[in-house]
Amino acid sequence: MAALSSPQTFEAYKQAAGVAGNIFAFGLFVSPIPTFRRIIRNKSTEQFSGIPYIYALLNCLICAWYGCPFISYDNLLVTTVNSVGAVFQLSYIIIYITHAEKTKKFKMSALLLAVFGLFAAIAIGSLLVTDLELRHLIIGFLSCATLISMFASPLSVMNVVIQTRSVEFMPFYLSLSTFLMSTAFLLYGLFNYDPFIYVPNGIGTVLGIGQLALYFYYNDKSKQGNREPLIESLA
Repeated sequence: MAALSSPQTFEAYKQAAGVAGNIFAFGLFVSPIPTFRRIIRNKSTEQFSGIPYIYALLNCLICAWYGCPFISYDNLLVTTVNSVGAVFQLSYIIIYITHAEKTKKFKMSALLLAVFGLFAAIAIGSLLVTDLELRHLIIGFLSCATLISMFASPLSVMNVVIQTRSVEFMPFYLSLSTFLMSTAFLLYGLFNYDPFIYVPNGIGTVLGIGQLALYFYYNDKSKQGNREPLIESLA
């Protein structure tokens, strides 16, 4: 029993949870690819909303910044996964802008510039804070807030599922990847004693369970069709 609670074993568990989180997050990042293939094929964004990817990009940038050594201690795996995520989200946004109608194209381009401007202000501003603990707290709260907002964004889709009694707008693998990634980083945050990681991912785990429960409940009642799942635009 002593060996199981040794610092080396504890560190190994933490690293394993972090690596698992990176792997599951990759599954989450690639899950929208079929939808964007459809957008490219049809040369239209149809009713698809690009707003969730704006939120996701901002979240990835801030969380990647939080994981840097000069912001928080021993969170490099947080930086790696969110850096990869930022590349995916930016790619999706560029595809969306390319094929969107004029109004949506302008709106998404403005939001993209706003994200980069906001992140630059946060990054530069945090470096001007000389108190390392205060810097950690500021970026930690910001990363926590953006991560919770990202996890909460599917609530509108869950409402659509309940109203339509169809899981067409809530792809299974997207919900599963969200649940697995959240659970892995919940454990990673607990092992690392970092509430800015385990609190939002704990919320993400609960919401992921809710999405999966809805999926299995309404799956048998969903209409079978060839239409690829899209996230309904709320704009």
